[in-house]
Amino acid sequence: MSKQFKGACIFGQSGGPTAVINASMYGVVSAALASENITRVYGAQYGIKGVLEDKLFDMGAEDAEELKLLLNTPSSELGSCRYKIAEPEEDDSDYKRILEVFKKYDVRYFFYNGGNDSMDTVMKLDAYFRENHIDIKVVGVPKTIDNDLPLTDHTPGFGSAAKYVATTLQEIIRDSRVYSIPSVTIVEIMGRDAGWLTASSCVLRANGEPAPHLIYLPESDFSEEHYLEDVKRISERYKAVIVAVSEGIDCLASRSEATDAFGHKYLSGVGKYLEELTRDHIG
Repeated sequence: MSKQFKGACIFGQSGGPTAVINASMYGVVSAALASENITRVYGAQYGIKGVLEDKLFDMGAEDAEELKLLLNTPSSELGSCRYKIAEPEEDDSDYKRILEVFKKYDVRYFFYNGGNDSMDTVMKLDAYFRENHIDIKVVGVPKTIDNDLPLTDHTPGFGSAAKYVATTLQEIIRDSRVYSIPSVTIVEIMGRDAGWLTASSCVLRANGEPAPHLIYLPESDFSEEHYLEDVKRISERYKAVIVAVSEGIDCLASRSEATDAFGHKYLSGVGKYLEELTRDHIG
């Protein structure tokens, strides 16, 4: 039987906002407020940075009806961050500061809502507390529009983003068809390593829409030669060719050496690169 902890909890949001991340917050906060093992519920402003800076909201002091509005409120109501804590053997100052704040508020539970980088923070804190025999539970609450959290079937945030992608593609398709001149429209869609969002554009085909005519995902090998052949082939049948492409496909434009705080390469410009490639070789 697992050990029961009694004390306060902190909830934080991290990474990019979605249309439903606040609904996840409401689920955790409302359950925590009703729990007999949780004495007080706090919200951290700007994620883990809010914990480090001791910027906390008393969620129990909020009106219950106001909290319910979170179910239909998009974006990250508590504020977010993209802050990477170091490995404790390299620099444990953040861990000591977090523990100091947790002790100040008698925190026994920490819920962190986010994607892969946020789960990196969750795993580091959990490992640190376990190794030092500190009785604090760290729980990751999944969120990512990329739908790429390991061992998670689907993540809140993906569905709403996929709907947005499909709706946007449908509007682009309608716009491109009204002109008499041939065209190739390339839509670059987020997805560093996972092509779920880009692939979601194919839902239009299930409703009788032939476009997007070409879809390229980072999970598949990408060839510029084959891309040009595909565009030429499709353009023989359709006047307005629509291409959906993940930002993470392996082409020259995606091989930047610049990285963010978590070591991820900055990805942008794939759509522009393919535009120039298409123009130079097809016209």
